[in-house]
Amino acid sequence: MITLHDLYEQDDQGAVREAVVAFGARHLLRSGEPDAGPDWKWAERHFTCLIETIMGAAAPPAPGSGKPVVRRAENAAVGFLLAVSSQPDYRCPICVKQQGQAAR
Repeated sequence: MITLHDLYEQDDQGAVREAVVAFGARHLLRSGEPDAGPDWKWAERHFTCLIETIMGAAAPPAPGSGKPVVRRAENAAVGFLLAVSSQPDYRCPICVKQQGQAAR
């Protein structure tokens, strides 16, 4: 499965890089410092969860044909990052889901 780091490194035009940085900014280190940077491990976990959530909505692949489903889910997750990266107040959907479950 593709990672945020891979996306960042592969992008030569900048839009995906900006989207990756914006997603990382939604996952700040919990150090209590005012200028804390992104917690990239946390952001990576949530990006993987986002891909898995999208994949879970797809029909299960036939044995040996999982790569196209994974690739489509990865592309959809990248599309999500690109769509929301210019929104200053968007929240990570995985964070929102986990907060909702914790409130129950």
